[in-house]
Amino acid sequence: MFTAAAESFLKQAREIQEEELRRFASRVAALLQGPELGPEAVDCLQRLHLAVAATKYPRKLDGKFVELLQTVLCSSKCPEQIQVLCAAILREMSPCNDLILSCHEIQDTKLLSLVSSVLLAQGNKKAEVSAVGQRIVKVLERRLPEGQSARYLLPVLSNVISLSPESLTEEQTNVVSKKIADWLRYASIQQGVAQPSGGFFSNPRTRQPGPVTEVDGAIATDFFTVLSVGQYYTQDQWLNVQAFSMLRNWLLCYGGKGLKTPNSGGKSGMDRSVMSMVSTTSISSRLLPPKDRLREKAFEYCQRLIEQSNRRPLKKDDGDLQKACLIEAVTIMDIICKQDSSYVYRAVSFLKILHGRISGDATYARALLPIAQFFLNHGKMAAVDSDAIYKHLFTDIPSQLFHNPSLAFEFVQFCKDNIQLFTETSSIFRQSFPNLFKFLAWNSPPLISEFVDLLPFLLDAGTAIEIFHLLLDLPCLTAALDIQLRSTALPTSERAACDPAVTPATCLEAFRHPLYKSMFQYLLRTKSAPEDAPERLIPLRQLLGSLASSPRVIQCAETVPVLLELFFRVVAEFADGPLINQLVVLLLQRSDQLYEIPAFKDDVYRVLSSQLVMLCKLRPALVVELSKEILEFSGTVSNIQKKETIFTHMVWAIGEYLSVSYDKRCTVEQINRFFETLEAMLFEITQLRPLASTPSYAPRAISVLMATLTKLAARSQDLIPRVSMFLSKMRTFVQSPAVTSVYCEEDLEEILIRATELMNLLKMPSVAQFVFTPPVDVASTRFQREVNDSLPFALRTVTRLLEPAPGFMPG
Repeated sequence: MFTAAAESFLKQAREIQEEELRRFASRVAALLQGPELGPEAVDCLQRLHLAVAATKYPRKLDGKFVELLQTVLCSSKCPEQIQVLCAAILREMSPCNDLILSCHEIQDTKLLSLVSSVLLAQGNKKAEVSAVGQRIVKVLERRLPEGQSARYLLPVLSNVISLSPESLTEEQTNVVSKKIADWLRYASIQQGVAQPSGGFFSNPRTRQPGPVTEVDGAIATDFFTVLSVGQYYTQDQWLNVQAFSMLRNWLLCYGGKGLKTPNSGGKSGMDRSVMSMVSTTSISSRLLPPKDRLREKAFEYCQRLIEQSNRRPLKKDDGDLQKACLIEAVTIMDIICKQDSSYVYRAVSFLKILHGRISGDATYARALLPIAQFFLNHGKMAAVDSDAIYKHLFTDIPSQLFHNPSLAFEFVQFCKDNIQLFTETSSIFRQSFPNLFKFLAWNSPPLISEFVDLLPFLLDAGTAIEIFHLLLDLPCLTAALDIQLRSTALPTSERAACDPAVTPATCLEAFRHPLYKSMFQYLLRTKSAPEDAPERLIPLRQLLGSLASSPRVIQCAETVPVLLELFFRVVAEFADGPLINQLVVLLLQRSDQLYEIPAFKDDVYRVLSSQLVMLCKLRPALVVELSKEILEFSGTVSNIQKKETIFTHMVWAIGEYLSVSYDKRCTVEQINRFFETLEAMLFEITQLRPLASTPSYAPRAISVLMATLTKLAARSQDLIPRVSMFLSKMRTFVQSPAVTSVYCEEDLEEILIRATELMNLLKMPSVAQFVFTPPVDVASTRFQREVNDSLPFALRTVTRLLEPAPGFMPG
């Protein structure tokens, strides 16, 4: 956030009109053309830069003024501060049609850096990027004059290879590789000299610089690295730091190009790697090709950084730098080993020791990711059992640091990037999904897209049921993690075990109470536990109800419908009959066992109802096979009000799939049993009651019950009289004052129309049987699907045939 003064300046800059800006630019032009460029020129250029940089849309400046800025920028007599400001303004004006700058003849490294920055800001124009890259390399090739430094050029070179790596030839990359290797390995280990201030009290005799030190204050005895400490730094030390900062990108772009595997004598891969390792370490690195030599020096540099990270820093900032350098060093070692397998054997033992040293320190958690990445990439070749590394990563980190948002994103991204490797090399990834979902439960909105990519790889026949439960309990998991965090933050004295005989008054007390402890442990488990029954969580869901209004819990609940829909789409691809049956039973059971957030329950019911239909379409026989469970669910009146969408879709599925067309095991007795249950349900919700006690049920549920009873009667025609009688009474129902007081007129009209249409259809039993119960060879044909799709039209047609309009006379 900006300060109030800064906000005021920005507002003024944004409000400057074009005419006012033009007049101000004219004033600046006059100053730049004056005899001396003093403080006033600096101040005006700063204001102009703010004016052109403060808005999202590009500002327009006169073409002659732009030319003047370029002229001043390239003037050898111009003060450096003025040049920097001119370059900054030109960058903000990019892309610029009036650009006449060129870097071809520039010798001064500072000026070349400024001009190059303007040229590269013109957009990804290959020709200009290539020209800048060529010039930078050409300057780096030669010996620089006294007072010039390559440190101003490396950021530009790094930008060039990011924009257009192909702009450099192999010969040029070899030149730069040699330079980078020298900068990494041969920087001075003496501190730089302080520049004399020139003041009255300045000492004419300069003190001899002392040696650089380690982060713990000890005098450095090995070569200089980015973790070496000094009061002042020499030019080659700055180059060392810059070279390391661009090393990873350089190796990725050029380290592997033209790499030849040492395939002499037809030896096996292991023999070649060992031979290469011996030759690499024994031959003088000066004799190696530039790319090989750079890899050697970079590997040594990374080893040195890892050794330096073991020192105890005197300053906190140095400790943070240690961790960042450790991550970068391991990542670079991984890249080097990908490009030259001979380094794998040197790196494996080194990184095993490193993992053992830092795995118990939570502050180094981010560094464990590149270590695990290394063993994923190279563990098989090195014949190393890496399961202990993966187990620690997936067990301890999510359970302890789920609340660290940046680590959560990096961890989930790491899993996403390595899905194929994990599924091929280790079962730990899939077994650890309860732990991984802690990241999502705590950081729901930022991580939802990552988990959409991860979920399909976590699902198989063995994990589907447990993940289904976990998705439904995700908001509950968020609440439990909140309690866990708060409990951990309590002083030790307050963490004493609770009295089992006393009922806990708060969630925090319940976390340590024996009655709830096992429930919390199951919900917060670190690995898959398919044998445990999730029904044990029912009391815990009720207990955690006090946190249902927490913003974090609500945010998590909003992600569940998205993942549930994805869950069923993926499961549908591999589920067999028993798994589908099990999911349908659980779907009906769990609809009663959801965390008490009204909007969450409505969203979940919507998803479950649509997926219930999908499962029934996948396996129509489940209506017969699960008749006991389905009858129990559809015979409960409270389900119509509490879970209307699921109830309605279940009743529709009964009418659609309880037929010999879909399952030869379907008998008349089963049809009659379902009919009697649904008839009782329709009677219960349509019976006339005193005015004050008439409940309101969804008109859709009434219509679907009528349609399903009609379908069942068409398949067991002894039931037709009962349905017809029932449907004939619907006119009395919709006209009752008790009913009209709780239903709107449009709903009652629709109910009556549907009852009339169904009743008319039953007057032609053979037609009804064909429409509702097609023969086996027609049930799945396009014709029958079209009949089902146009059923309302068919019903209305039959109605018009049986009830002709007044004045209609057949011809």
